[in-house]
Amino acid sequence: MTIRVLIADDQAMVRSGFRLILQSQPDITVVAEAGDGLEAVALARELRPDVALVDIRMPGLDGIEVTRALAGPGIPRPPHIVIVTTFDTDEYVYGALRAGATGFLLKDAGPALLIEAVRAASTGEALISPAVTVRLLQHLVPPRPHATEPPTPLSERETQITRSIARGRTNHEIAAELFISLSTVKTHITRIQDKLGLRNRVEIAAWAWENRIANSSETSAGDLE
Repeated sequence: MTIRVLIADDQAMVRSGFRLILQSQPDITVVAEAGDGLEAVALARELRPDVALVDIRMPGLDGIEVTRALAGPGIPRPPHIVIVTTFDTDEYVYGALRAGATGFLLKDAGPALLIEAVRAASTGEALISPAVTVRLLQHLVPPRPHATEPPTPLSERETQITRSIARGRTNHEIAAELFISLSTVKTHITRIQDKLGLRNRVEIAAWAWENRIANSSETSAGDLE
């Protein structure tokens, strides 16, 4: 299946570079480019790409507003949004996560990481480089004074997997660490999303950092305080 991508960035050289890299892959095609946020929203609604690479800083609408318009709560069949950020200076990227972004890409990412980001986003797993996301969440996610207990408590295994996601582990790494199958990991992640009311693993990671589970090695089932 071909992954259809929209590139939204106000720098023409960035768009051209991304297009050149992505178009070199047999399973990826760039369906459109947008130079500002308003154009990005209009093209995405018209062309329905699978993945949208969205710069956090654009005229018209910024990356957060574009993400909210295309993938916010209640939006039917939203594209997977990957936010393009400089990381050190974009303190408000956290707002894009809450608006519905499923991944983050550093502005100076190399070709391999760009391709990885798009392919990961197309499957909905979308952390791109887990280590990048962990650093991002550590810097940008404010911990809550008191942990929020979900309506249905996480099981011990679900808590372990939530912690692993927050620490940047991939599904394959989690399966190996816990001696369970990949399909079992995916089943647990679906249950975690349902219990927490979250849409993707980036939000799971953010929830874990907010509730101080990511750094805990002793959290057990139901012990979320």
